[in-house]
Amino acid sequence: MATKRASNIDIGAAVQRFGDQFRNLNPNDPSVWPAVPRYALCVLVAIVVLVALWFVWLTNSNDELEAEKAKEVALRADYQKKVGQAANLELLKKQREQVQQYVTLLEKQLPSKAEMDALLSDINQAGLGRSLQFELFRPGQVVVKDYYAELPIAVRVTGRYHDMGAFVADVANLSRIVTLNNLTVTPGKDGALTMDATARTFRYLDEEEQAAQKRAAAEAAKKR
Repeated sequence: MATKRASNIDIGAAVQRFGDQFRNLNPNDPSVWPAVPRYALCVLVAIVVLVALWFVWLTNSNDELEAEKAKEVALRADYQKKVGQAANLELLKKQREQVQQYVTLLEKQLPSKAEMDALLSDINQAGLGRSLQFELFRPGQVVVKDYYAELPIAVRVTGRYHDMGAFVADVANLSRIVTLNNLTVTPGKDGALTMDATARTFRYLDEEEQAAQKRAAAEAAKKR
Protein backbone atom coordinates (compact mmCIF):
# COMPACT_ATOMS: atom_id res chain seq x y z
CA MET A 1 0.00 0.00 0.00
CA ALA A 2 2.85 2.38 0.75
CA THR A 3 4.44 1.68 -2.61
CA LYS A 4 1.23 2.47 -4.47
CA ARG A 5 0.74 5.74 -2.60
CA ALA A 6 4.32 6.80 -3.41
CA SER A 7 3.78 6.05 -7.06
CA ASN A 8 0.64 8.21 -7.13
CA ILE A 9 2.50 11.02 -5.46
CA ASP A 10 5.34 10.82 -7.96
CA ILE A 11 2.99 10.86 -10.96
CA GLY A 12 1.09 13.81 -9.60
CA ALA A 13 4.29 15.68 -8.94
CA ALA A 14 5.53 14.93 -12.44
CA VAL A 15 2.30 16.20 -13.97
CA GLN A 16 2.52 19.32 -11.84
CA ARG A 17 6.12 19.94 -12.88
CA PHE A 18 5.13 19.42 -16.52
CA GLY A 19 2.32 21.97 -16.23
CA ASP A 20 4.51 24.44 -14.42
CA GLN A 21 6.79 24.62 -17.45
CA PHE A 22 3.95 26.21 -19.46
CA ARG A 23 3.25 28.94 -16.93
CA ASN A 24 4.53 32.49 -17.15
CA LEU A 25 6.16 31.97 -20.54
CA ASN A 26 7.60 35.03 -22.26
CA PRO A 27 6.07 35.06 -25.78
CA ASN A 28 8.73 37.51 -26.99
CA ASP A 29 11.66 35.21 -26.24
CA PRO A 30 10.91 31.49 -26.72
CA SER A 31 14.62 30.71 -26.36
CA VAL A 32 14.38 31.06 -22.54
CA TRP A 33 11.42 28.70 -22.32
CA PRO A 34 11.83 25.37 -20.64
CA ALA A 35 12.64 22.38 -22.83
CA VAL A 36 9.11 20.97 -23.09
CA PRO A 37 7.42 24.20 -24.33
CA ARG A 38 10.28 24.79 -26.76
CA TYR A 39 9.93 21.32 -28.23
CA ALA A 40 6.16 21.65 -28.28
CA LEU A 41 6.48 24.97 -30.15
CA CYS A 42 8.85 23.38 -32.71
CA VAL A 43 6.42 20.52 -33.25
CA LEU A 44 3.51 22.97 -33.64
CA VAL A 45 5.43 25.10 -36.17
CA ALA A 46 6.41 21.98 -38.09
CA ILE A 47 2.76 20.85 -38.18
CA VAL A 48 1.60 24.29 -39.39
CA VAL A 49 4.24 24.32 -42.13
CA LEU A 50 3.33 20.81 -43.23
CA VAL A 51 -0.38 21.68 -43.34
CA ALA A 52 0.34 24.84 -45.36
CA LEU A 53 2.50 22.90 -47.80
CA TRP A 54 -0.17 20.24 -48.04
CA PHE A 55 -2.83 22.78 -49.03
CA VAL A 56 -0.47 24.46 -51.52
CA TRP A 57 0.30 21.08 -53.07
CA LEU A 58 -3.38 20.24 -53.25
CA THR A 59 -4.10 23.57 -54.98
CA ASN A 60 -1.36 23.02 -57.56
CA SER A 61 -2.48 19.45 -58.05
CA ASN A 62 -6.05 20.61 -58.60
CA ASP A 63 -4.88 23.11 -61.26
CA GLU A 64 -2.88 20.38 -62.97
CA LEU A 65 -5.86 18.07 -62.80
CA GLU A 66 -8.14 20.65 -64.44
CA ALA A 67 -5.54 21.30 -67.16
CA GLU A 68 -5.21 17.58 -67.84
CA LYS A 69 -9.01 17.24 -67.99
CA ALA A 70 -9.18 20.03 -70.56
CA LYS A 71 -6.36 18.37 -72.52
CA GLU A 72 -8.26 15.08 -72.40
CA VAL A 73 -11.36 16.72 -73.87
CA ALA A 74 -9.29 18.27 -76.69
CA LEU A 75 -7.55 14.95 -77.39
CA ARG A 76 -10.87 13.10 -77.49
CA ALA A 77 -12.27 15.63 -79.97
CA ASP A 78 -9.13 15.37 -82.11
CA TYR A 79 -9.31 11.57 -81.93
CA GLN A 80 -12.94 11.55 -83.03
CA LYS A 81 -12.11 13.91 -85.90
CA LYS A 82 -9.25 11.70 -87.07
CA VAL A 83 -11.39 8.58 -86.76
CA GLY A 84 -13.95 10.25 -89.03
CA GLN A 85 -11.23 11.21 -91.50
CA ALA A 86 -9.85 7.68 -91.46
CA ALA A 87 -13.32 6.29 -92.12
CA ASN A 88 -13.69 8.60 -95.14
CA LEU A 89 -10.10 8.18 -96.34
CA GLU A 90 -10.97 6.26 -99.49
CA LEU A 91 -13.68 8.75 -100.39
CA LEU A 92 -11.29 11.65 -99.82
CA LYS A 93 -8.68 9.98 -102.02
CA LYS A 94 -11.21 9.62 -104.84
CA GLN A 95 -12.29 13.25 -104.45
CA ARG A 96 -8.62 14.31 -104.54
CA GLU A 97 -8.09 12.38 -107.75
CA GLN A 98 -11.18 14.00 -109.28
CA VAL A 99 -9.95 17.46 -108.29
CA GLN A 100 -6.52 16.74 -109.75
CA GLN A 101 -8.10 15.58 -112.99
CA TYR A 102 -10.23 18.72 -113.12
CA VAL A 103 -7.19 20.92 -112.48
CA THR A 104 -5.28 19.10 -115.21
CA LEU A 105 -8.18 19.65 -117.60
CA LEU A 106 -8.23 23.37 -116.81
CA GLU A 107 -4.47 23.60 -117.23
CA LYS A 108 -4.79 22.11 -120.69
CA GLN A 109 -7.14 24.98 -121.54
CA LEU A 110 -4.47 27.49 -120.61
CA PRO A 111 -1.84 28.08 -123.28
CA SER A 112 1.83 28.11 -122.52
CA LYS A 113 4.01 31.15 -123.17
CA ALA A 114 5.01 29.72 -126.55
CA GLU A 115 1.37 29.20 -127.57
CA MET A 116 0.19 32.73 -126.81
CA ASP A 117 0.95 34.05 -130.27
CA ALA A 118 -1.08 31.25 -131.85
CA LEU A 119 -4.00 32.01 -129.54
CA LEU A 120 -3.95 35.70 -130.46
CA SER A 121 -3.99 34.67 -134.11
CA ASP A 122 -7.01 32.42 -133.44
CA ILE A 123 -8.94 35.34 -131.91
CA ASN A 124 -8.07 37.52 -134.88
CA GLN A 125 -9.08 34.82 -137.35
CA ALA A 126 -12.38 34.31 -135.52
CA GLY A 127 -13.25 37.94 -136.23
CA LEU A 128 -12.08 37.90 -139.82
CA GLY A 129 -13.96 34.68 -140.44
CA ARG A 130 -17.17 36.50 -139.51
CA SER A 131 -16.42 39.40 -141.90
CA LEU A 132 -15.66 41.78 -139.08
CA GLN A 133 -13.17 44.58 -139.49
CA PHE A 134 -10.64 45.02 -136.69
CA GLU A 135 -10.03 48.65 -135.89
CA LEU A 136 -8.10 47.82 -132.74
CA PHE A 137 -6.37 44.69 -131.52
CA ARG A 138 -3.81 45.67 -128.88
CA PRO A 139 -2.46 43.25 -126.26
CA GLY A 140 -1.85 44.93 -122.93
CA GLN A 141 0.53 44.36 -120.07
CA VAL A 142 0.73 40.80 -118.75
CA VAL A 143 -0.48 40.48 -115.14
CA VAL A 144 1.25 37.63 -113.31
CA LYS A 145 -0.76 35.92 -110.57
CA ASP A 146 0.27 33.14 -108.20
CA TYR A 147 -0.22 30.28 -110.64
CA TYR A 148 -1.13 31.88 -113.95
CA ALA A 149 -0.64 34.98 -116.07
CA GLU A 150 -3.42 37.15 -117.47
CA LEU A 151 -3.18 39.00 -120.78
CA PRO A 152 -5.77 41.72 -121.51
CA ILE A 153 -6.38 42.62 -125.17
CA ALA A 154 -8.19 45.78 -126.23
CA VAL A 155 -10.47 44.89 -129.16
CA ARG A 156 -12.59 47.07 -131.43
CA VAL A 157 -14.44 45.49 -134.35
CA THR A 158 -16.97 46.82 -136.84
CA GLY A 159 -19.61 44.75 -138.59
CA ARG A 160 -23.18 43.53 -138.55
CA TYR A 161 -25.03 42.53 -135.40
CA HIS A 162 -25.37 38.83 -136.18
CA ASP A 163 -21.73 38.61 -137.25
CA MET A 164 -20.68 40.09 -133.91
CA GLY A 165 -22.82 37.55 -132.06
CA ALA A 166 -21.26 34.73 -134.07
CA PHE A 167 -17.78 36.12 -133.30
CA VAL A 168 -18.50 36.14 -129.57
CA ALA A 169 -19.72 32.53 -129.81
CA ASP A 170 -16.59 31.51 -131.75
CA VAL A 171 -14.35 33.08 -129.10
CA ALA A 172 -16.26 31.25 -126.36
CA ASN A 173 -15.79 27.94 -128.22
CA LEU A 174 -12.03 28.29 -128.61
CA SER A 175 -10.06 25.42 -127.13
CA ARG A 176 -8.30 27.90 -124.86
CA ILE A 177 -9.95 30.06 -122.22
CA VAL A 178 -10.78 33.54 -123.52
CA THR A 179 -13.28 35.89 -121.90
CA LEU A 180 -14.80 39.09 -123.30
CA ASN A 181 -15.28 41.85 -120.75
CA ASN A 182 -16.61 45.43 -120.71
CA LEU A 183 -18.59 44.98 -123.93
CA THR A 184 -20.04 48.12 -125.48
CA VAL A 185 -21.84 48.26 -128.83
CA THR A 186 -22.48 51.54 -130.62
CA PRO A 187 -24.24 52.16 -133.93
CA GLY A 188 -22.10 53.24 -136.87
CA LYS A 189 -22.62 54.16 -140.51
CA ASP A 190 -24.83 52.22 -142.95
CA GLY A 191 -26.29 50.05 -140.21
CA ALA A 192 -22.92 48.76 -139.04
CA LEU A 193 -22.11 48.40 -135.37
CA THR A 194 -18.90 48.97 -133.47
CA MET A 195 -18.08 46.75 -130.52
CA ASP A 196 -15.43 47.63 -127.98
CA ALA A 197 -14.35 44.93 -125.55
CA THR A 198 -11.47 43.67 -123.46
CA ALA A 199 -10.57 40.10 -124.30
CA ARG A 200 -8.76 38.36 -121.49
CA THR A 201 -6.80 35.18 -122.01
CA PHE A 202 -4.77 33.25 -119.53
CA ARG A 203 -1.70 31.06 -119.59
CA TYR A 204 -0.07 28.92 -116.98
CA LEU A 205 3.32 29.84 -115.57
CA ASP A 206 6.30 27.73 -116.50
CA GLU A 207 8.55 26.25 -113.79
CA GLU A 208 10.94 29.21 -113.83
CA GLU A 209 8.11 31.71 -113.43
CA GLN A 210 6.53 29.66 -110.61
CA ALA A 211 9.88 29.56 -108.79
CA ALA A 212 10.19 33.35 -109.19
CA GLN A 213 6.69 33.82 -107.76
CA LYS A 214 7.50 31.62 -104.77
CA ARG A 215 10.68 33.58 -104.09
CA ALA A 216 8.78 36.87 -104.32
CA ALA A 217 6.10 35.56 -101.93
CA ALA A 218 8.75 34.38 -99.45
CA GLU A 219 10.51 37.76 -99.53
CA ALA A 220 7.22 39.58 -99.03
CA ALA A 221 6.45 37.36 -96.04
CA LYS A 222 9.83 38.14 -94.46
CA LYS A 223 9.22 41.90 -94.74
CA ARG A 224 5.95 41.67 -92.79
